[in-house]
Amino acid sequence: MSTAFLALASTFALVLAVELPDKTLIATLVLTTRFRGWPVFAGVAVAFAVQCVIAVLFGHALTMLPDGVVAAVVAALFGFGAFMLLREGFSVEREAGEDAARTGPGPVSFLRAAMTSFGVLFAAEWGDASQLATAGLTVRYGQPLAVGAGAFLALLVVAAVAVFVGHKVRARIRPKILQRVAGFAFAAFAALAVVQAFVG
Repeated sequence: MSTAFLALASTFALVLAVELPDKTLIATLVLTTRFRGWPVFAGVAVAFAVQCVIAVLFGHALTMLPDGVVAAVVAALFGFGAFMLLREGFSVEREAGEDAARTGPGPVSFLRAAMTSFGVLFAAEWGDASQLATAGLTVRYGQPLAVGAGAFLALLVVAAVAVFVGHKVRARIRPKILQRVAGFAFAAFAALAVVQAFVG
């Protein structure tokens, strides 16, 4: 198995696990109650593409630092991501209902709906766990294109799920379980980076 394929597959799996129970799916689902599905999908896809490029460039820039510093930064990125996910995954508060007004798609132009969707998701993804994962995995694998592609594909899958069958998925999948699994995966990556910082 090539390093590039491993990087793509690992990133896809991790970002998908992180984003399925996250605000990305919920925000996209809510947008589809206000606008038609295709402009929403187009807008969020562009937002994801821009965010993935930013995360990969940040991760690539980190590789220019000394190995020990890079490992410490990666450990911090994944450690922070693990903290956020596990805090959400083990919280006892029930999520507030995401019942948007069910007025159906309004008579809004494709461009306006797409730009609104882009703005909402672009803002929502800043500092998100998936962005931290993308930056950290770029450093870990040294395969920015593969990591970026894996993250982007995972985000597109989440958007497609939200646009087409989001309401059914929310009823069948327990978001807390996915958050816990992703949180422990982040913690494992953080621990590995710490070991590399001291051993390497």
